[in-house]
Amino acid sequence: MAKNLTKRSEDYSKWYNELVLQADLAENSGVRGCMVIKPYGFSIWEKMQAELDRMFKETGHQNAYFPLFIPKSYFSKEASHVDGFAKECAVVTHYRLKDDGKGGVVVDPDAKLEEELIVRPTSETIIWDTYRKWIQSYRDLPLLINQWANVVRWEMRTRLFLRTTEFLWQEGHTAHATKKEAIAETEQMLDIYAEFAENYMAIPVVKGLKTESERFAGALETYCIEALMQDGKALQAGTSHFLGQNFAKAFDVKFTAKDGKQDYVWASSWGVSTRLMGALIMTHSDDKGLVLPPNLAPDQVVIVPIYRSDEQFELVSKVANEVMSELRAKGVRVKFDNRDTHKPGWKFNEYELKGVPVRLAIGPRDVENGTLELARRDTLTKESVSRDDVSDIVVALMDEIQKNLYKKAQNHRTENTSEVSTYDEFKEVLKTKGGFIYAHWDGTNETEEKVKKETKATIRCIPLDAKDEDGICMVTGKPSKRKVLFAKAY
Repeated sequence: MAKNLTKRSEDYSKWYNELVLQADLAENSGVRGCMVIKPYGFSIWEKMQAELDRMFKETGHQNAYFPLFIPKSYFSKEASHVDGFAKECAVVTHYRLKDDGKGGVVVDPDAKLEEELIVRPTSETIIWDTYRKWIQSYRDLPLLINQWANVVRWEMRTRLFLRTTEFLWQEGHTAHATKKEAIAETEQMLDIYAEFAENYMAIPVVKGLKTESERFAGALETYCIEALMQDGKALQAGTSHFLGQNFAKAFDVKFTAKDGKQDYVWASSWGVSTRLMGALIMTHSDDKGLVLPPNLAPDQVVIVPIYRSDEQFELVSKVANEVMSELRAKGVRVKFDNRDTHKPGWKFNEYELKGVPVRLAIGPRDVENGTLELARRDTLTKESVSRDDVSDIVVALMDEIQKNLYKKAQNHRTENTSEVSTYDEFKEVLKTKGGFIYAHWDGTNETEEKVKKETKATIRCIPLDAKDEDGICMVTGKPSKRKVLFAKAY
């Protein structure tokens, strides 16, 4: 059985790492900075994938796949893009190993590539080189493509799910005939990410625009969703970029319009990654382990039999299988844990640690009384429920638990959101409380950099719903039109 987790209040970072390992979500691999996502962790990611994939396809997008390797010269074509990723690139220089004569292998110096290949940190360059062949006319537009893939960004400090050298993600890349269409696409995808975060992950998010210094390399605008974790730090949970015509010009992607004139296409790109797993863990989980929203839980219900003899096992198993069939018929994901290798108490702890939303326990006395014991993971409460009503109760609970987790996260965000007017007040709130802080900013990179350097807090976004209100920058006293969102972040 897993050992007790470190309490969040004692060491949040240690609690997180222990939880990821003990709940069987992921582990460090033999490759520095890379992780092994274990079956239980991957099954949660698959649920995320399935829902997002459905949402993408319902809005007209198709999946494709592009190469892992990108010729180095492609990165030279868009200056700000190469600047943004140059320090994170893994580079392939040779294509063969040879025997070193001592029972090992060495890189064959005669197998040097004519041009080095970059292991993709993101796919804009290889995709836009491809789009040049696919797009000739307005009839080829819009081109709405998504890719599920892995990417590599060389990281010095890694943490499972939150920041690893290799991670899984999806990246959408679209081409449009007009600027207006490309911006509409960028905003639509941000809305999809926000809807997914709120309705499936039960995480409230702030939609906003990144400042110029925080934009994606090569983008004209970067939209984002920002979530607040339990420790008062922000986590960027998804981004959507309006790329303008930058990549189209860099890779010469033109189309012939209806009037016969040629123009460069307009572009967007957007993505979320396995970092969402980190967001899910840190938003809802507690000192007993993982807490999963029903919409993403691989098992929404687990049934644990309690018995002392083979006869009792047969008796409770009959009812358990009936309940399982009823729930499955209503679309609930159910597991009947009839393993005889572990006692019920061990199983209770395991499913609590793994965050299964509802646990049903049934013993001989329950069969006699026509009841089951129902335990909720979100509230840690137990009650006896009627065998006849159990399927209706559980189905209703799925929605109730989902909403409860969202409300709890929303309350936490409300309690940990502040508005300040002076820099001293800002620093005091950061030090004593943390969380989201709204404050006026003069719009300059210099002020943004000063705050970052002195406090380690960054402008997470300029909220899309921010009201225009004249004020003065908390740092410089210069005029400001609206408040922006600051926080320390992952």
